[in-house]
Amino acid sequence: MASDTLPRPPSPRREARTLVQLGRTRTDEYAWMKDEDWQKVLRDPSVLKAEIRGHLEAENAYTRAVLAPTEGLQDTLFREMKGRIREDDASAPEPDGDYAYLTRYATGAQHPVHVRRPRRGGAEEILLDEEAEAKGKAFFSVGAAGHSPDHRLFAWAADEQGSEVYRIFIRDLATGKVLPSPVESSTGDFTFSPDSAWLFWTWRDDNGRPARIYRRPVRGTAADDVLVYTEADEGFFIGVRRSASDRFILIACGNQETSEVLLIPADGPTTAPVPLEPRRDGVLYDVEHWNDRFIIRTNADGAEDFKLVSAPETSPGRAGWKDLIAHRPGVLIEGTLAFHRWLVRLEKADALNRIVIRGEDGAEHAIAFDEPAFALDLDPGLEYDTDVLRFVYNSMTTPRSWVDYDMAKRTRTVEKTQEIPSGHDPSRYETRRLDARAPDGTDIPVFVLMRKGQKLDGSAPLFLYGYGSYGISQEASFSIRALSLVDRGWIWARACVRGGSEKGRGWFLDGRREHKMNSFTDFIACAEHLHRDGYGRPATTVACGGSAGGLLMGAVANLRPDLFSGIIAAVPFVDVLNTMSDASLPLTPPEWPEWGNPLTDPEAYDQIAAYSPYDNIAPRPYPAVLATGGLSDPRVTYWEPAKWVARLRPASTSGRPVLLKMNMEAGHAGAAGRFDDLKETALEYAFALWAVGGKARP
Repeated sequence: MASDTLPRPPSPRREARTLVQLGRTRTDEYAWMKDEDWQKVLRDPSVLKAEIRGHLEAENAYTRAVLAPTEGLQDTLFREMKGRIREDDASAPEPDGDYAYLTRYATGAQHPVHVRRPRRGGAEEILLDEEAEAKGKAFFSVGAAGHSPDHRLFAWAADEQGSEVYRIFIRDLATGKVLPSPVESSTGDFTFSPDSAWLFWTWRDDNGRPARIYRRPVRGTAADDVLVYTEADEGFFIGVRRSASDRFILIACGNQETSEVLLIPADGPTTAPVPLEPRRDGVLYDVEHWNDRFIIRTNADGAEDFKLVSAPETSPGRAGWKDLIAHRPGVLIEGTLAFHRWLVRLEKADALNRIVIRGEDGAEHAIAFDEPAFALDLDPGLEYDTDVLRFVYNSMTTPRSWVDYDMAKRTRTVEKTQEIPSGHDPSRYETRRLDARAPDGTDIPVFVLMRKGQKLDGSAPLFLYGYGSYGISQEASFSIRALSLVDRGWIWARACVRGGSEKGRGWFLDGRREHKMNSFTDFIACAEHLHRDGYGRPATTVACGGSAGGLLMGAVANLRPDLFSGIIAAVPFVDVLNTMSDASLPLTPPEWPEWGNPLTDPEAYDQIAAYSPYDNIAPRPYPAVLATGGLSDPRVTYWEPAKWVARLRPASTSGRPVLLKMNMEAGHAGAAGRFDDLKETALEYAFALWAVGGKARP
């Protein structure tokens, strides 16, 4: 990959713009790549300025030319991954009343069909055919879908440009017809009222933020819309749902530090919402309703890893809160599910989840699992009056199983197992839990997948993934994609750096704002630990992260470019200082608690300036880099990876390529179709193989 053997890369014009902020000065020579009408671009990508479009297309052409030798490999990788998917797959049916609801795929289809089947037998009924709806569209994604409690209506939220601006449609299941006047400008979040008479939804404003809750009669039009709630704090996210008991409609508001839940009684769906407990700075809580009381998960009273309290339905405010499950440091209560006779909670301790079942009498038991590292998720289900809990279990070696657990009998029934049509033998693989020592002495968990018997002498290429933000934990989960590298002799590792919640909320707090540098040094420590113990070496290590994990990639590229042969930064959040200084962007005010506010806080400015990848590029021997983006992305806007690549490429002294692949027809999540999404992963993995000097051809 010497520079003299590669095609000539794009060389975008430089137009230095000086920004003065809090007495500090910075220069941005590529600020022009941000279209002044970016809000319009999100809703209609065709209005993007011609110069910017031309540059992005030139970057795509350059990437195609550089990676042309890998096209056969990309196709092989794609076919391998596709071969691990059952093409006519279907979800495990979800029972609800007289029906069971599920999604299924037709062979060759990119999108599913939503159907229901009578539980006592009878013909299947199609509720929504996503594949038919997507026909002729460059992008189509359903963000949410569900039926009304009386089973007479079916609603779905559709995004047709990748910008996460959804339209909500309702179908009358008796006639099969879609009702007129779909809801416009939604976040995709909605719920029917428990009496099935009303639709509640979250409205997205022109800056891409959830700002209001509306309702309308289910068979009404836009003229019937009624404003239910307006969020005054532009830094708060909001959403609406029904309680599991169907006794309340809940409006949740909050950021990472403060939250509030407002209640609308089911027997008065048109009444004004009332706070369960008024918001207080630093107090987080969320709510479930359980028979005659509320169950509240909260960090109140110093419960950093949360505790559960109960409160009577008639006086649910904080004065009536009584501890149900006391705070236990290091045991993070991640969430709860309520059933008529049972209360279920998901806990995380030392990077592993567990499920605890509590009966009405207060007796508890946990569900046990044998593997040393695994992933575990709860399925909330559709029925309240049931003894059956569904959970999803998998590990890095074991495909997913959807298990129905009888909470009374304590028995398990596997309802569905993920099929791998091309074959999968778990005994051929091995997963390990390692701990890397950070510079401050903290042990950082690392999950490793490799072939059984793999020599740990540094000869195997290493793929190291990380994220480390927003409290999102890494799980030891099964991946049909990772197998394409592992089967080629790679070691696939997942680093649980601070900024996630693998070891509790403190793990998250120690990786944000003034402590953000911990995320980066943790990842570096994981790479060094793996190299030292023979799980790889710098010359054949590729690091990967997306979104805020892309920030991680940009930061470690600046700090330790010598540790990696290649870096994959998917939709990377790399222009942190500029983005957090633009209050008009969709996620900027809501994310000041995560990163700090450089508009008003000099310390936050300096902290961000010290690590922001775009602002810390300097002449260094950077690894080969593949950055990806989405033109309609409202989370990490397209200009972030474009600007980063433009500044990084001339700074690199290694002669290794810096590539940008911009999806001109998608947003943050990339391609919407299940097979098109695999093609994007195939490109990334082909780049990884190519970056370490592996075979470029199949």
